[in-house]
Amino acid sequence: MPKLDLDTIPQTNATGYPAEYADAVEGRWYRRLGPAGGLTEYGVSHVTLKPGAWSSQRHWHEGEDEFVVMLAGEAVLVDDSGEHPMRAGDCAAFPKGERNGHVLQNRSAADCVFVAVGRPAASDCHYPDIDMHLVAGEGFRRKDGSEF
Repeated sequence: MPKLDLDTIPQTNATGYPAEYADAVEGRWYRRLGPAGGLTEYGVSHVTLKPGAWSSQRHWHEGEDEFVVMLAGEAVLVDDSGEHPMRAGDCAAFPKGERNGHVLQNRSAADCVFVAVGRPAASDCHYPDIDMHLVAGEGFRRKDGSEF
């Protein structure tokens, strides 16, 4: 059956970030919907940000499109052009290769929920605000190429 039961899909707050950059996403809880639905061409995640949590470190992808749809609550989209409130029904698109670092931050006192679509770790990822770079197939490195 194509309909997914969210309650049966494991929720996690795991991150691959090095310890020094992991605190911001500690309150990010997500379910990977793609594998549960048999999808193989792209990822879909149902994400809950607890108050104070970030969706990620601010980043952009060389070869991965990303798209988010806010379902509930409120977050602030921070990108190179400033801060933009995101509420239920709002959408944001991040084309691959566009060097506009972005992150969703929950600055409210309530959870916010969104769906994110993309291809996890499909390409190099850049983090303009911190000394971190994701090299596809190799993992996180410092900007000089050294390991954490």
